Amino acid sequence: MSKPLNRRDFLKLMTVLAPSAYLSRFIQKPPLSLDPDAKNVIILVFDALSATNISLYGYQRETMPNLARMAEKGTVYHRHYAGGNFTTPGTASLLTGTYPWTHRAMRLSSEIAKDKRRNNIFRLFDDYYRLAYTHNPIAEIHLETFSEDIDYLKPQSELFIKNNLAFDRFFPKDYDLASVGWDRIVKNEEKGYAYSLFFSNLYEEYSQGITKNLLQLFPEGIPKASGNDFLLEQSIDWVKAQLETVPQPFLGYFHFLPPHHPYSPRRDYAGRFWNDGVDYYIDKPKSIFSEINGEVNLQFQGRERRQYDEFILYLDGELGRLYDYLRESKLIDNTWIVVTSDHGEMFERNIYQHRTPVLYEPIVRIPLLIIEPGQQERRDIHIPTNAVDVLPTLLKVTGREIPEWIEGVVLPPFSDTPLPADRKVYALDATASEDGTLNPASVMMVKGKYKLTYYYGHEQIKNSGPLFELYDLEIDPEEMNNLFDSNSEISSELQRELLEKFEEVNKPYLKN
Repeated sequence: MSKPLNRRDFLKLMTVLAPSAYLSRFIQKPPLSLDPDAKNVIILVFDALSATNISLYGYQRETMPNLARMAEKGTVYHRHYAGGNFTTPGTASLLTGTYPWTHRAMRLSSEIAKDKRRNNIFRLFDDYYRLAYTHNPIAEIHLETFSEDIDYLKPQSELFIKNNLAFDRFFPKDYDLASVGWDRIVKNEEKGYAYSLFFSNLYEEYSQGITKNLLQLFPEGIPKASGNDFLLEQSIDWVKAQLETVPQPFLGYFHFLPPHHPYSPRRDYAGRFWNDGVDYYIDKPKSIFSEINGEVNLQFQGRERRQYDEFILYLDGELGRLYDYLRESKLIDNTWIVVTSDHGEMFERNIYQHRTPVLYEPIVRIPLLIIEPGQQERRDIHIPTNAVDVLPTLLKVTGREIPEWIEGVVLPPFSDTPLPADRKVYALDATASEDGTLNPASVMMVKGKYKLTYYYGHEQIKNSGPLFELYDLEIDPEEMNNLFDSNSEISSELQRELLEKFEEVNKPYLKN
């Protein structure tokens, strides 16, 4: 049997690395001179969390009792929309206050346009201590883009279970050094000890041990991000530890992967909604953009929805734990708290999850809860709002100027003037656009109670031309009855307004 690797032997192996290669990523920037009277800001993003599956917004299953508890002392936005239908555009709109046609992060894993990268929330809070973390590798691209404006960006892999081989327990005095060494030698397969049978066997044995133990807690599988196991509990603990020590005021952006697929609730939540009598086998018209051929499988649709709901219940438990900490520590008395998502999730019309051209409510309607420092009463806002509105609102309530390039507005009740009930908000999908133009594209406009979606240039409609879908969300929230008729007054008006907007934002990128 191989001789156990002790701390001294392990660290000897690290001497082959230049110090700058492994220490730079762990050094936090020194804080500026901070205003002790300014209010902190915490933004909590739960990936792929649809408002249509949240009990706070009328969903029959009680998926988020802790969010409902928080809402009693917060402001609830009932018609809040993402900027896009997946992480790349949705997160970018939240962090920049601009729509996808402006920040240009529209394709999977694409970056924000170079000339727009200084336009971000972290730079606008340059007199705050700014820290951030995300499980999501796509959201990590945006955070890396803004890294010069972030005082501490937690490396993504450090909150993955297998990446660091629990070095916080094995090498507590040399965690940073040991973790990087292991990543370089074993995980990255660099020359030298990467091919040692001892190292590979140790890693495999340790990994299998972790997996076996955790599978008892997670019967549907351990939560994963791009194949890496993680625990939301560990991430929440890390956030709590940071908030206990970072300088104030701080801006914290924490983007967690749950309830994004794969849906992996902890054992005490798994099966909670099984046979609960809630019938969500909604037989909706099959979409032309359906990913699955044949008849709509309502049972599969219902099973996926149930597992998703149980994963939401799991994350809500951890959200409640963080909320209790904020209350007990009194941070809630001097901190603005935002709870939201980057996009939603879908289980209908033979379309599952969110990588799709469609912009139905389950995919683009997301939660937004803002808790004001010391707030004691609940407020409810029912006019349409968008992710681009979060940044200007936070700037306003913390006494900052709002740059002209921001496309969102200050949300009520924090705005100086009321917003019109027929205000227009948008969402965009241009995932398949390759040359900078919005072609193909799907663009949604919500105005008052109406929602119009324009599908243009997609392969599925190449023989029929552009497609419009119009819904009255007040009387048809499930979007069952397409009201679009170019001869009706409301259809013509909304079509004209949406096409004018589409031409306006697309024109700069059209080839002459």
